[in-house]
Amino acid sequence: MNILIGGDVVPTDSTMALFNQGNVIDLLGESLYKKWTSSDIRLFNLEVPLTNYKKPILKKGPNLIAPTTTINGIKNLNPSLVSLANNHILDYGIDGLNSTETLLEDYHIPHVGTGCNIKEASKPYILKKDDVFIGVYACAEHEFTIATDEIAGANPFDPLESLDHIQELKEKCDYVIVLYHGGKEHYRYPSPYLQKVCRKMVEKGADLVVCQHSHCIGTYEQYKNSTIIYGQGNFIFNKLNNEFWNTSILINLKIEKELHIDFIPIVRTEKGIRLANEVESKQILLDLYSRSKRIQEQDFIENCYNELAESKINNYLRQFSGFGKWVSRFDRKILKGKLLQKKYKTNQLLSLQNFIECEAHRELILRGIKNRINKF
Repeated sequence: MNILIGGDVVPTDSTMALFNQGNVIDLLGESLYKKWTSSDIRLFNLEVPLTNYKKPILKKGPNLIAPTTTINGIKNLNPSLVSLANNHILDYGIDGLNSTETLLEDYHIPHVGTGCNIKEASKPYILKKDDVFIGVYACAEHEFTIATDEIAGANPFDPLESLDHIQELKEKCDYVIVLYHGGKEHYRYPSPYLQKVCRKMVEKGADLVVCQHSHCIGTYEQYKNSTIIYGQGNFIFNKLNNEFWNTSILINLKIEKELHIDFIPIVRTEKGIRLANEVESKQILLDLYSRSKRIQEQDFIENCYNELAESKINNYLRQFSGFGKWVSRFDRKILKGKLLQKKYKTNQLLSLQNFIECEAHRELILRGIKNRINKF
């Protein structure tokens, strides 16, 4: 049995016409099209609502949308299953989610990771072929599209629930694949916490954990006879043109007497994607293997994450401070951060740390913020 897993799929301006036409040969290129369609099972993350409903939700970050006509391309990719557990699937509200789910069902495309409430959203999907049962569990980090007891949305990762879901799924299946939509965008390594979470998923029964969402190829590791992939890049999402978005990998699972995994490098084109050529593939895989070797070094993940934190903390503090766009720019460019330093003395930083780190404070603050937003 052969299974291919792709990353994020979002029709954009450069690929919209091909999605509308259902022209996936030009979208993928002939060589990649043959490889993709010859596999037994095909999975990817659909990171956009397919809807003609044009009222976006209030959120921080872009609201992604694709017209319902793009279902032609989604259908002709012939997915065995698509994940909807991501941070954009509720960008156009419940109507946008309902439109997406209805379209997928009308076109006989199975989906996982969303539901009318959290109980439904957390249900896995079990694929069966040749008497082999493969369970797929999809979940996402908490952003703006998470389901609740009463509201439809994506299945959140909850350490008090999700790990039990994985364990229960393993009891029913020969293999378990976890699609985890999380991690820092444009960062090629796991955070210490993300590695801890993914390893715990393995301990609960996952044979493969795939972290999507980062929009770049990251690293991977073997842990207790399972594989964890910290970022595979996009599948078909031609939004940015940079070192992160221009390359990615398909994950190729071969199940014989046991599970084997290898990687298929792909690159972005002007109108879609294609298989990487021999030179490109060699470099992409060399970089992947080199990074993956480094995360085994003592303290490497911790040190890299400290560097990332140091590079990002002022951006976060400016957001917390309420500085407007021009004040932030003036402080950064002209004052060299002196205004921010004056704003945040040690006591203010300690208060912020306590409010974010302490469970009781964080829970109360989040409830208060959500209540306030709901009044707008």
